[in-house]
Amino acid sequence: MENARLTMPTWLRHPLTSGLEVDDPETTSLRRQIIQQKRFLRRIYEEWYALLTSELPARPGPVLELGAGAGFLSEYIPNVITSDVFACADIRAVLDGRRLPFAADSLRAILMTNVLHHIPEARLFFAEALRCLSTDGVVLMIEPWVTPWSNMVSTKFHYEPFDASAEEWDFPTGGPLSSANGALPWIIFQRDRSKFQREFPTWAIKRIQPIMPFRYLVSGGVTMRSFMPGWSFGLWHSFENILSPWMNQLGMFALIVLAKKAPHGS
Repeated sequence: MENARLTMPTWLRHPLTSGLEVDDPETTSLRRQIIQQKRFLRRIYEEWYALLTSELPARPGPVLELGAGAGFLSEYIPNVITSDVFACADIRAVLDGRRLPFAADSLRAILMTNVLHHIPEARLFFAEALRCLSTDGVVLMIEPWVTPWSNMVSTKFHYEPFDASAEEWDFPTGGPLSSANGALPWIIFQRDRSKFQREFPTWAIKRIQPIMPFRYLVSGGVTMRSFMPGWSFGLWHSFENILSPWMNQLGMFALIVLAKKAPHGS
């Protein structure tokens, strides 16, 4: 994965972040600017946020967003508690998902966009989320997913580590963004689903929906220049809708919905 990142042609790199370290907080701030400027990419985030908010429990209660630094979910959820692992603009809390500074049963939901696969000790996050969420509270995620198509693309061309054969959920702790395994959500919720349910019987896996095989790629994401103009978004959206029966073979991402069950016997 590192070799793919290092050999990316200079002309493909987005000029705002070219030469910056991925773990530099300034990179996250600039990525926020990139998302706003790239019309195609912003519409992808708008679609992701619409998916996430459609799954929110319809009751009062605080909502926490992890890894909020580059995004704009606050435009969709008023008073969302935006957080990240380092200080950056418009962040209300600096925190680590493995140690959440919230009272037990105090949150309605925790939302994450491309965050779980950066948490080196995912079990600690799942335990903390269970502690902080009220009964029927949810964790809502958009995460990379493993399919034949995504595995080929991510292992050959993406700058982040992506190892679907990793035996363990944990990976070495390093920089907050450079440390990752893009295949981790699929490992936990697909390959090791029975293991997850044994270890965390209070979690219910409510929904896993593979999505978006091409649009994020042609947008260039937050690291590369756009490959398609903003006006073509609708055409690509229609094309992916045609491919919806084959998302289990083609999806690059997945919407994942977890819900905290009521205590046994209650």
